[in-house]
Amino acid sequence: MKRIYAPWRIEYIECCDKQDGCFLCNPEKDNLIIFQNELVEVVMNKYPYNPGHLLVAPRRHVGDVVELKDQEYAEMFRLSQLCVKTLRNSMNPEGFNLGINVGRTAGAGLEGHVHLHVVPRWNGDTNFMPVFDDVRVIPESMQKTHAKLKEEFMKLV
Repeated sequence: MKRIYAPWRIEYIECCDKQDGCFLCNPEKDNLIIFQNELVEVVMNKYPYNPGHLLVAPRRHVGDVVELKDQEYAEMFRLSQLCVKTLRNSMNPEGFNLGINVGRTAGAGLEGHVHLHVVPRWNGDTNFMPVFDDVRVIPESMQKTHAKLKEEFMKLV
């Protein structure tokens, strides 16, 4: 039997339900920020489903999409369009999943701060690894992906 190690996952496993505060409001996210303005920010997902998985969130700590101000809502979707363009230009995905999970039952890992997921998809990116071993293979370092996406995003803003 072959073993594949994903040591970065242990950080998530040990802390996912034990986090103090909101990671989107926490200054530790600074090294994952792609873009931010006065209303909304784009941040790389620290525990991505796929390489390039981005989060678009209001800067204001808001827990539900119905609590968003009109300007925040519009800016989230404007920036999600730029995320798709950035990912297309940088990583050439074949498709995308965009979604907002509201409430734990719907899959929200962070219930207190609404955010939109932008997940690039490639044919065959869903394979046996997550099914059998709860493992995802991310073939590029977070730092390299971050630098590439930030550079491309800033060209579009």
